[in-house]
Amino acid sequence: MGVVRTIVVEDSLLTREAVVSRLAQPPQIQVVATLENAANAVVACARRSIGLVLMDVCTRDDESGLAAAARIKRESPSTKVVIMTSMPEHTFLAKAQVAGCDSFWYKDLQAVGLLDVVGRTLQGERVWPRETPPVMLGLARSTELTAREFDVLHQLARGLSYEQIASELGISLNTVKYHVRNLLAKTGFESTLALVVEAVDKRLVLPKY
Repeated sequence: MGVVRTIVVEDSLLTREAVVSRLAQPPQIQVVATLENAANAVVACARRSIGLVLMDVCTRDDESGLAAAARIKRESPSTKVVIMTSMPEHTFLAKAQVAGCDSFWYKDLQAVGLLDVVGRTLQGERVWPRETPPVMLGLARSTELTAREFDVLHQLARGLSYEQIASELGISLNTVKYHVRNLLAKTGFESTLALVVEAVDKRLVLPKY
């Protein structure tokens, strides 16, 4: 394997420096740019021959690393993209797969190290966590929520009314209310506002990304 020209996209200076420091160990990896904004990575990949992009999901100016990754993979399918995040947002794994990303690394989980993920990705493997890290949402673990309950919670976090959620998800208004009742019963919150505030605060639901 020759030299792999690499871009690191991370808006946290400390994390960015830590990632670059780790990447200094494999001799074949050459970090040619570090960026804070995911949209700039799309431009950089279009201008240069880039073999690897390490892409944070939530970047400066609220630019989505997932959206940028999808564009990079469309325009340069041979470029390897590893998505990085510390957020337990429940849709990120699925969205990264839809975007065509090659691998996914949770920064805060040390069971699988960054260099291991990068090395295996460059060898052609697709390295993916089996599940999103669980967090407590009120009285419930996030793993106790069903996929449809997450769908409803996500739409609530977007500020949609029950009627709008029903239309968005293609379900009845009564079904929306049923899922909301279950969410409140499981988590112990007395209102959907308190539920949504907690879900967003814990980064379990981040609609803008």
